[in-house]
Amino acid sequence: MAQLWQELEQKSQEQRSKEQNPVAWRAQLFAALQHWQFWAIAGILLLLTLWLCWCLRKRRYEEDSSSEEEEQEEQNEEEEGNELANDLARHFEEHIQWPDQKLFTKGESVLRLVNTLILVARQVLSDCSFPGLGPRFDIGSAMEGWSPYEENIIYRVLVSLTPPSGHAFLPELCNQGEMPERKFRIRVELGCAYVMEDDMLCCLHHDEEEQRRNMGPSLLQTVCTGSYLDVQKTARRFHQLVKTCWAVLPYSHWWQLTRLPCSRSCKFKMAKGEEKILTEIMLGVQQGDSDIFMSSQASEALFTPSTTWTLSCAVAEAKFFELTTRHVPDGSFHFRCLQLCTRVLVCTGFSKYILKTVVMHLLNTTPLSGWRRTHFLERLDDIMRYLCHCLEEKRLDHFFFGNEKIPEEIVLPPALQRAEPFNLFQHLAQDPDAHEQAMREFKELQHRLTTQLFFQGY
Repeated sequence: MAQLWQELEQKSQEQRSKEQNPVAWRAQLFAALQHWQFWAIAGILLLLTLWLCWCLRKRRYEEDSSSEEEEQEEQNEEEEGNELANDLARHFEEHIQWPDQKLFTKGESVLRLVNTLILVARQVLSDCSFPGLGPRFDIGSAMEGWSPYEENIIYRVLVSLTPPSGHAFLPELCNQGEMPERKFRIRVELGCAYVMEDDMLCCLHHDEEEQRRNMGPSLLQTVCTGSYLDVQKTARRFHQLVKTCWAVLPYSHWWQLTRLPCSRSCKFKMAKGEEKILTEIMLGVQQGDSDIFMSSQASEALFTPSTTWTLSCAVAEAKFFELTTRHVPDGSFHFRCLQLCTRVLVCTGFSKYILKTVVMHLLNTTPLSGWRRTHFLERLDDIMRYLCHCLEEKRLDHFFFGNEKIPEEIVLPPALQRAEPFNLFQHLAQDPDAHEQAMREFKELQHRLTTQLFFQGY
């Protein structure tokens, strides 16, 4: 019985052992499975981390590479743009019909001639019958270097006049307040020059008979009307002086001198075979020590009295361009812009002086470093935009009157410095029809400039 019980006990234990083994196995298997899943998940997370790091690194590399490529592309585009601008500027230089280099050579020839004439004339003038000859100044588009014409170019020079010994020039303003064409009369007064060099006789303290016998006619008798210096008489006598001096110059052996009709200046033509040079010598009296003159040039009025001398800023303008040319990167590039614009002005109401004023304002208010060949079209666009704005506003200020930004090297009389800016488009503000016509002509001007650039240039 006891043996049977032991056998049953043993079988019962074996049965429980069999029932418990799957549970233990499953527990162990589950524990092992949980351990494997952890490492699998850890491995997957590690792989994901590595993949994300690789992606971020790749993206950063691509961004850096893209940034470098963009910078390189921008640099290449900029270089290509500069090359294109240079090519375009070079094209205009080569294909647009700029005035020939001979024009500048002719200008230098004119200067040498005038200098020689002045030297000889000073030797000839030994009495008080004509004003003294001061320095000469190059004026006008041909001398400044931007003449729009290819033929019949007139080279202009202004010769300053000084009162001879025993005389004084006293300017009198004729039209107080009218600008910019202020008009003057120059009253000639005899002064005391009793003690004079080289034993010259005094024009004041000797009787007329003695003056006539020893000094010849006085200034008041030869080139004055009443007590005022006469423009026409002075110009006529100066031309006689040039003719006299010409006969002793070496130029007379090769060149033929022909006087051209002009009542207020000395205008002549020099010819040698088929070559000819047109020259005009203006006369002027300097205002103090300034760069402003009272000139023999006629005013815009229909009639200018012979004793009237007009205010001229031509010397100051030439000096401004000379100062500017020293700082413009490509030398005379700004003259090319002005030259091209003025070439298309024919049969319009715009004068060369209007565009010259626009360019002077731009040169005085914009960095000169931008006036280079690569900016050719940009500067032309600036000129047209500035002119258009002035037309729309019906205002274009004279460059010198009341301009506080004038370079200090240019000397202006106090009256000009204090003057209110003068509007060169005042007539447009007063006449609506004239303004409408000016706007139409501006559009025509733009069309002509475009045609000049992109049709005749190619």
